[in-house]
Amino acid sequence: MQKITPFLWFDGKAEDAANFYVGIFRNSRVVTVNRQGKDGPAFSVTFNLDGQDFFALNGGPMFQFTPAISFFITCETQAEVDELWGKLSENGVQDRCGWLRDKYGISWQVVPSLLPRLLGDKDPKKAQAAMSAMLTMSKIDMAALQKAYDEA
Repeated sequence: MQKITPFLWFDGKAEDAANFYVGIFRNSRVVTVNRQGKDGPAFSVTFNLDGQDFFALNGGPMFQFTPAISFFITCETQAEVDELWGKLSENGVQDRCGWLRDKYGISWQVVPSLLPRLLGDKDPKKAQAAMSAMLTMSKIDMAALQKAYDEA
């Protein structure tokens, strides 16, 4: 059993959101849906995204999501970045430097594993070149990052 589980507060969209996320991430599933009455709306939903458990509650309109909390997704390929970026940002908001907000208001960072390696290079000129390139991007472009790094 996972010791720490993200708890997400929705305004009537917990089941929709869980199904949306499960449809995006491989190795994912809705675990339980607790309903208000036999055939009523979902009160809470538990789901698992690629090994990470989540709990979603339909708690009402009192609280909203904020970009101060986000989910960081490490991607190995540009194809994976493109796929997750496209699916998660559909009907949402694309932001800068790999950040986006999905249609439910949850913030995500879609980041290639290449990025922290380039930013952490011991050569400050190369690391800065990668940082400068990233700061011009919304969705992270691995080839453009690598080019800026190589040319530094």
